[in-house]
Amino acid sequence: DGMNVLFIIVDDLRPVLGCYGDKLVKSPNIDQLASQSMVFSNAYAQQAVCAPSRVSFLTGRRPDTTRLYDFYSYWRVHAGNYSTMPQYFKENGYVTLSVGKVFHPGVSSNYSDDYPYSWSMPPFHPSAEKHENDKTCRGKDGKLYANLVCPVDVTEMPEGTLPDIQSTEEAIRLLNILKTNRQKFFLAVGYHKPHIPLRYPQEFLKLYPLENITLAPDPWVPKKLPSVAYNPWMDIRQRDDVEALNVSFPYGPIPDDFQRQIRQSYYAAVSYLDVQIGLLLNALDNVGLSNNTIVVFTADHGWSLGEHGEWAKYSNFDVATRVPLMFYVPGMTTSPASQGARVFPYLDPFSHFGGSAPQGQSAKVVELVSLFPTLAELAGLQVPPVCPETSFGVVLCTEGTSIVHYFNVSGGKVEEGKKGCDNTARCFNGEPVAFSQYPRPADTPQWNSDKPKLKDIRIMGYSMRTTDYRYTVWVQFDPNNFSANFQDVHAGELYMMENDPNQDYNIYNNTSHGWFYKRILD
Repeated sequence: DGMNVLFIIVDDLRPVLGCYGDKLVKSPNIDQLASQSMVFSNAYAQQAVCAPSRVSFLTGRRPDTTRLYDFYSYWRVHAGNYSTMPQYFKENGYVTLSVGKVFHPGVSSNYSDDYPYSWSMPPFHPSAEKHENDKTCRGKDGKLYANLVCPVDVTEMPEGTLPDIQSTEEAIRLLNILKTNRQKFFLAVGYHKPHIPLRYPQEFLKLYPLENITLAPDPWVPKKLPSVAYNPWMDIRQRDDVEALNVSFPYGPIPDDFQRQIRQSYYAAVSYLDVQIGLLLNALDNVGLSNNTIVVFTADHGWSLGEHGEWAKYSNFDVATRVPLMFYVPGMTTSPASQGARVFPYLDPFSHFGGSAPQGQSAKVVELVSLFPTLAELAGLQVPPVCPETSFGVVLCTEGTSIVHYFNVSGGKVEEGKKGCDNTARCFNGEPVAFSQYPRPADTPQWNSDKPKLKDIRIMGYSMRTTDYRYTVWVQFDPNNFSANFQDVHAGELYMMENDPNQDYNIYNNTSHGWFYKRILD
């Protein structure tokens, strides 16, 4: 009666995965999941920073409704007592469990990961997490540093392990208990890597010889990029190894050879993550639950790897807002496996070569805010109603829309992104749209441009992405009453995807864009 849910959320993972066409990265276990899943190639986060994105998709509300643009408020107190996705499953008879980083820890989830509202028992956090920013990276001089690029010998680490290894072990332990428990479960597992520091077992470097690593295709700051749109990647500058490079503020650049090392370590961290996913899914097989468990795999946002002369998240570009998103639904995305057949045998990235194509793929533009209604529908629960225009007093509603109707593609076929919209989807001329936003303290890059506190926000960049374009307006914002003044436009961006897929050539100033402007106001 109803399916279990395994919800896998990764920190800062852009879609550099084999199943998304990346030729360099080795991600056999995630690719294997994709080969049994519906994969969305145009999925976007609502704000490219951890806490606002997570609170948005876990409540099904946009950042203007959660009123969280930074890390320092709890939506139930500050905005409205909104139900969350795990809370809704819990109220519908599921055991709900959280392992690792699901909610962003701290004030924004009430210092409790929203327990007891969202979870049946207190969430698990790996004990090794507290050493994340310690000096554990061995430099060339043999001393220990808090570096950005940080391949390590796991046996030398405090507690002899790493946080994501502990999270996988705990999730597997819980699956072994749940298999005997007979009660439906919603198990959320949050992985830290590839979030900085890029700290991972050093053997993964072997997969990525430095001579194979290129720079970003567009490692320069675009000529017509408004200064308000640029994020100066302060969190990277503060790591010991980057600080030693004495890179100028705000535009850098980081020396080419070090850019390659960052990219190399990001890929290595992704392969380390892939091993964790492989072990977790293999455990799902081992306990015999692959046949009645929905698996969702996504990330809270992307991460720039030198594109536009930028690093980290904190922007409205695709590299920061676009995420992997896939749904494995037994009997829907796959034919049910015969009893005892293995769906997810573990694949070793060091010896497994050759990719596997996604089971179904949709190029439809979709948003993470749609996760809540989509998972409710897939699990056979009543889909939460669409929110009214103002919904601060409404406990249960969603500003996203279920995307289950996009699943009806025959296996192996890529569905084009243009047609098909129902009335509830954010659509324009019958075409789906994804909205993202990012706050700034000023028109030019400041030390706090990446992560301005609410009281310091003066400008909000509202961005909309369709199959054909990305359009962004940076407008005056008043943090005292959370209001954006669309009459006061500080800057704008318009990128046409067909001839500018990397978003390098801003044509906002030489295009009449009343049509786009009218759409973003809706």
